[in-house]
Amino acid sequence: MENSFNCYAENGFSSVGVKAIAKACDCSVATLYLYFENLDDLIVKSTEYCMSKVEDEFMAKAPTDVEDLWRFIDEIPYWTAKKHGKKYRLMYQIYTHPKYREYGQKFFKGVDERYTEYAKSLEGKLGIPHKKLTPLIFILIRACVHYALFEDEFYLKSQIAVLKETLELFLAKYNPKARSGTFTE
Repeated sequence: MENSFNCYAENGFSSVGVKAIAKACDCSVATLYLYFENLDDLIVKSTEYCMSKVEDEFMAKAPTDVEDLWRFIDEIPYWTAKKHGKKYRLMYQIYTHPKYREYGQKFFKGVDERYTEYAKSLEGKLGIPHKKLTPLIFILIRACVHYALFEDEFYLKSQIAVLKETLELFLAKYNPKARSGTFTE
């Protein structure tokens, strides 16, 4: 699935056929059809699988405490753009295509659930309630994806500045013992 998704990401969603995918996967076309009903099934399953892996890599870089939070916010947009920019572009091509939109809706419903669980895991580390962290995670992710798609530095920096200021306010309110004041504008 990774090889097929990467083949699409490198060459474009509309210009890759089943023969190119089979070649990228070092198998025959018949072998692909043993595992996938058709090319649409391969596209949908490989996208979901690979984007879940991207999400896992992203979460593995998660901050371990308040001090690490600032490093994470500063580094993650550039890391994700460099490492996964083509994958994000492909994911949006696929999940916004009318043919696959329902799969995109399903995937993003799962994202909502996973980010909420992620916020719950950060609640104890940061001292901020997960219901406050969840929307901030969405802001960060959207800023990272937007940057990966368009390399729009102005949008990224404005979103990150608002995110950091909001985190400072939440830290002051919910975790006053945490060392804040690391964000300066």
